[in-house]
Formats: sequence, structure tokens, C-alpha cells
Amino acid sequence: MKTRVFALGLVVFMAAGLGWGKKNEKQPLPDVVLKAQTVFVTIEPGANEPASDMTANQKTVKDVEEALMKWGRFRLALNAETADIVIAVMKGTGKAASHTVRGGPVDSRPVILDKTDNQIRIGGQQGRPDATQTNDPNTDGRAHPGMQVGGEDDLFKVYLGNVQYPLDSSPVWSYMGHDALKAPSVPAVEQFRKAVEESERVAARKQQEKQKQQQQQQPQPTTKNGT
Repeated sequence: MKTRVFALGLVVFMAAGLGWGKKNEKQPLPDVVLKAQTVFVTIEPGANEPASDMTANQKTVKDVEEALMKWGRFRLALNAETADIVIAVMKGTGKAASHTVRGGPVDSRPVILDKTDNQIRIGGQQGRPDATQTNDPNTDGRAHPGMQVGGEDDLFKVYLGNVQYPLDSSPVWSYMGHDALKAPSVPAVEQFRKAVEESERVAARKQQEKQKQQQQQQPQPTTKNGT
């Protein structure tokens, strides 16, 4: 008797688990990201530069841009306000606590020329883009040394664009990990690509199910005699 009860309970548990998984299938990324055509890459607000490499975040921005250009799905925008999505990155220090520098020339970016088989981009940027209303006390043109606690891992965040201050909203997708922004592979971009592809598959399945339900709800044709 106990064996039967246990077996019955196991079947119910498995059925409930399978039903929960199907019912709660979620699309990882919103449709606006899947329809996006342009992207702008910038430094995450509040990010400091490691004292050992004061151009680490700017190098990371360029590495992410190059990885996106090789992917070929998005065109690189020249500013945050006109981009469909905005990606903010921060290079991890690899340490629990590390000496950092913020402000000054380390945040300036010269004129750039980027080229891949898919895209060519020419542009320039002085300082960090005005993508947030958050006041930064270290914007007097001087470099400010300090100490950062935490931030060992690389950070990659995706925000919705086409607004004045895109980084003031919550990100729609993020990824963090050791060497997640390391070139040339840039694993964070690869994970984002997988999230986009999975989201497209989920969206396609939902669209097929919706069309199937609509077909089932359509009235069946009747014969001349009404049968």
C-alpha cells in the first residue's frame, strides 16, 4: 500500500513539475530588444578605473563594440539617446579591494575608426556620455584616486534606449562573471547573443500557439443542409 501511495505521489509531482515548466515559460528579453537595430556601448555609471590600468574600462568598451560588430546584428550608434539599446560595461578588478582612479583624462576617448567585415564606424567622444542624470562629484577634470571594495567580476548590462537618460532605468538584462569582458572572445556578448536567440525561439513558439488557438476558435463551415 505504501509503495502505491509513493508511486502515485511521484507521478503527481512529475506531472505538476512538467505543467509548471510549460505554463511559466518566460521570454528572457522583451520584444523591443529583439527588434532593436542600433546599440551604444558606454561605461557603467560609478565605475572607477583600476590604478594598475587607468584605461581598462575604455578598452573594454572598444572590445565589446568590436565583438558586437563581428556579431553583425546591431549597428553601432554614436550617442545613447538615439540608440535602440544601450550597453553599459565595467571591467572587474579581480580583487576584493583595489586602488582605483576616477575622472580626468582617463575618461576621455579620442576619435576612433572601427572596421569589420560588417560595419565601418567613425566617431569621437569626450568624457563619459550624458546617459544618466546622476551627479558625479568627480567631474572637475582632475583624476581622483581612491579605494574600491568589491567589483571583482566584469559587468555587462543592457538598457532600453531612445530616451534621454537610458541608464537611469533598470537594465532589462545583465551578466556578470570573471573575465566576462575579456577580448577577443568577450563571453558576455556571446551570452547576450544566446539570450537573444532563445528569446526569439520562445517568441516564435508563443506566436505559433496563438495562431493555433485562433484557428481552433474559428467557426467550422456548415453544409447546405445545415449539418
